[in-house]
Amino acid sequence: MSSQEWTSEGNQRLIEFLRAQLPGWKRSTIEQRMRDGCVEVNGSVVQRNDLLAPGSSVRMVERGAARGMRVVEAPFPLLHQDTWLVAIDKPSGLLSVSSASERERTAMAQLQVALARNTPGAKVWPCHRLDRETSGVLLFAKSREGQAWVQQAWDQVQKCYLAVVQGEPREREGVVDQPLFEDAILGVQVGEGHGAKEARTHYRVRSVHKGRSLLEVQLETGRRHQIRAHLAWLGHPVVGDPRYGEKARRMGLHAFSLELRHPGHGRPLRIEAPPPPAFDQLLR
Repeated sequence: MSSQEWTSEGNQRLIEFLRAQLPGWKRSTIEQRMRDGCVEVNGSVVQRNDLLAPGSSVRMVERGAARGMRVVEAPFPLLHQDTWLVAIDKPSGLLSVSSASERERTAMAQLQVALARNTPGAKVWPCHRLDRETSGVLLFAKSREGQAWVQQAWDQVQKCYLAVVQGEPREREGVVDQPLFEDAILGVQVGEGHGAKEARTHYRVRSVHKGRSLLEVQLETGRRHQIRAHLAWLGHPVVGDPRYGEKARRMGLHAFSLELRHPGHGRPLRIEAPPPPAFDQLLR
């Protein structure tokens, strides 16, 4: 087998799809080929068990023909990597990029160190940021060109979060369409204050457990602290949010997925990060 290519017909996980196409292969063999960079989806090397969209092109090549990235050992999971982009599952408590007081213990700095072990001088550029206490999908570009391409199209990127909040919203789903502005001490407030910008947050209740609710949140705009401020305004602050609610063992906000047009080939790219156990425990 030099290479084989298929087209997915429905929503299915990558490994399950490959096992259906390669019935004589063990799951462990497929997983090893993925780690070796032998599996491509829509032209990008994929090393995670992603959910395939209908019409996705899936290609398997031999080890000697793989053009994928070498396995990178990092202090957090790598969700996706190709010649243009790299996405990580950022843990709660880690800064996305450097600040005036912290330059080394950041997701960006640690990722560059990990990549440089295989590619000396490797650099990444942030496409967006997550708050320190928010976990989940964090996307970087491998060039300034890639960063500019993603950021210019950022309003078209589909961003889905999971939030554990206090109480149970009266409506099972809805939209918070309230402007946001920063006050004199850089706190984010809801209302028509100086410099207020429009902000829209869509939410849907997934489940309710003992006085707390799990929400699926979609952002139509991307303002600083938008989810946290909007849900607090709704009367259901995020669990563990000391600024807008009350402290807990961690903040109940997780960036679950990003879906965007790939800057290299223009086809859709979806990246997911399952919530960690510490997040799920907030509902127990």
